[in-house]
Amino acid sequence: MGSQEGTGQDPGSGILDDETAEVLLEESRKLSRDQIFTLISTASINFSSMICYSILGPFFPQEAVKKGVSNTVIGLIFGCFALFNFLTSLILGNYLVQIGAKFMFVTGMFVSGCATIIFGMLDKAPKGPIFIALCFIVRSVDAIGFGAAMTASFSILAKTFPNNVATVLGSLEIFTGLGLVLGPPVGGFLYQSFGYEIPFIAVGCVVLLMVPLNIWILPRYDSLPGKDSFWKLFTLPKVVFLCLVIFSLSSCLGFLDPTMSLFVVKMFKLPIGYVGLVFLGLALSYSLSSPLLGIISDKKPNLRKWLLVIGNLGTAICFFLLGPAPIFHIKSQLWLFVLILVLNGLCLGLSSIPIFPEMLECTYKNGFEEGLSTLGLISGLFGAMWSVGSFVGPTLGGFLNEKLQFEWAAAIQGLFVLIIGLMVCAFYIVETMQARRSRLQNIDNTDDERTLLLNARKEDT
Repeated sequence: MGSQEGTGQDPGSGILDDETAEVLLEESRKLSRDQIFTLISTASINFSSMICYSILGPFFPQEAVKKGVSNTVIGLIFGCFALFNFLTSLILGNYLVQIGAKFMFVTGMFVSGCATIIFGMLDKAPKGPIFIALCFIVRSVDAIGFGAAMTASFSILAKTFPNNVATVLGSLEIFTGLGLVLGPPVGGFLYQSFGYEIPFIAVGCVVLLMVPLNIWILPRYDSLPGKDSFWKLFTLPKVVFLCLVIFSLSSCLGFLDPTMSLFVVKMFKLPIGYVGLVFLGLALSYSLSSPLLGIISDKKPNLRKWLLVIGNLGTAICFFLLGPAPIFHIKSQLWLFVLILVLNGLCLGLSSIPIFPEMLECTYKNGFEEGLSTLGLISGLFGAMWSVGSFVGPTLGGFLNEKLQFEWAAAIQGLFVLIIGLMVCAFYIVETMQARRSRLQNIDNTDDERTLLLNARKEDT
């Protein structure tokens, strides 16, 4: 940064000749070896982490019920993953530079793979408190590994692709969506064909096989610790509102984990093996729309905030119609349920893809250092807030589903998202008005300066 060596630029002129500019443009379009390897590594963690996370959805709630676990406790088992993910993201995000991004990435992936395999052995545990306790312990360890790998992954990506973060993140969401897409149907099929253990053992082994690959190909990134902290991030109002959006989106996805499969089996009488196919609607629409949304976010940064607001409000509407809410007096049908999930996936993409670049832009404008230390803070904060929502979503969702049934529970979740969406919309409207007022004031000041200068010149002549 700031160096002109090797650019072909005349320091005195401040402009590039046409031939040199064309060469630089061509080089910028090519991915370096490190960038390609980074993409492969982060794609592997996106895919493996999501397939590990989503494989439980179609059959674990039913299996847990057989072990004497209530809906509320099932929600807590899903939610404890997020709680420990939250703590891991905050702590490791703050010490990313000291630990090392590559070491954190690879170690986290190894721990997550081992924990997934162990989770597949829990059906041998006695029913009741022992089974519940082991579920909490293994899911917590898995969360620590997952949080470490994802915090490092976000930071490495932003460091490697500083000028097109949203495009790269959006493109890699294809692999996130692929994990979400394959997890439920593969898990449901393996469970129906081979029993409880095989889905977890198969997926865990796939994750462990990716560990040596990433040790070999992932570049190492060294950096000096920064002076900024999480508390300084929270002094920025925009960051606080973006955290609320992250929280609302993750709580929506978390809400579906312990509730949706039970609702689909009860309402539409689908076999467990087919329940995973219902999950495809949300995951496919999210993963397929994310690359385009990432490109738009990078090419049109002024549109990011409105994409975010539209997505948040759209997600709220989708949750009102997911049941649908009894106040609409609409009969629940399978085709309508799948259609709403498809629209929900698109709305989640609209909201989630612009968040990370919006946070980066805000922090850099407010004096944060441009480097791996700041990226670690933002990645940790992103992961932590996502985890809070992932804890509240299934925990509250399991409780509401047990007390009020799915239709009302989904509507309450939608109302919560709607309130946050309206708050963020109001914030952006005020911010836009203040920016416009500031520009007009600067124009007026410039005109006054020009007038004074002209008058001074007239007096001199």
